[in-house]
Amino acid sequence: MEETLCSIRDIYRSIRNFEAEFQKEHALSLNEGMLLCSLKTGKYSSGEIADMLGLTCSNASKVIKSVEDKGLIKRMLGEGDKRQMYFCITKAGEDKLLEIKCENAKMKAVLMEIRG
Repeated sequence: MEETLCSIRDIYRSIRNFEAEFQKEHALSLNEGMLLCSLKTGKYSSGEIADMLGLTCSNASKVIKSVEDKGLIKRMLGEGDKRQMYFCITKAGEDKLLEIKCENAKMKAVLMEIRG
C-alpha cells in the first residue's frame, strides 16, 4: 500500500510540474488545454464538458469562461432548444492546439519521470 501511495504522489508531482511548464509555455492551464482537445471533436454543452474533464459544473464554467475570453472557443445556441448553450472551438483554438502538439517531446519526458 505504501508503495502505491508513493507512486501516486510521484504521478501528482509530475503532473503538477508538467502543468506549470504547460502554463508558462502556452498561457493555458491544463484544464483549458484539455477543454480545447475535447472540443476538437464537436460542440458540447457545459454539462458535457464538465463530465469530459472530470470537473464540477462550477469549475467547468470557470474554465469555459477563461478559454472563451481568450477567443479560443465560442458559444452557440442549441438548434432545437434556443435556451441550450453549446461551445465549439474557434480557428484560433485550432491553431493553439497545433502549437501544443509540437510539445510532445516534453510530455514524453514527464511520462519517463513518472516511470522513474
